[in-house]
Amino acid sequence: MSKTKNPLPEQWLKNQQAAKATQVAFDLDEKFQYSIRKAALDAGVSPSDQIRTILGLSVSKRPTRPRLTVSLNAEDYVQLAEKYGLSADAQLEIKRRVLDDLVHFVDKK
Repeated sequence: MSKTKNPLPEQWLKNQQAAKATQVAFDLDEKFQYSIRKAALDAGVSPSDQIRTILGLSVSKRPTRPRLTVSLNAEDYVQLAEKYGLSADAQLEIKRRVLDDLVHFVDKK
């Protein structure tokens, strides 16, 4: 049985290369961070893409799904479950209720 030179599909190879990228974090004064984040928001891009633009680096042209994230630990789920009158194990329903709260937050403005 002969092995091919690249047995992986081309897309997988690209993903492999992307996985080798190194994330770099910058400790900047709050006003600098705010300025960069605001510019990104105004441009409809991620802060990372805004930094790449500032640095003159290429930015992926593929559309990204805009989303907000928050990390929730077990204690957070317990607190949210109590707030919503649910079991802490009902994580999907808790997520739905959190989404409702976020939508209501925006509607109030």
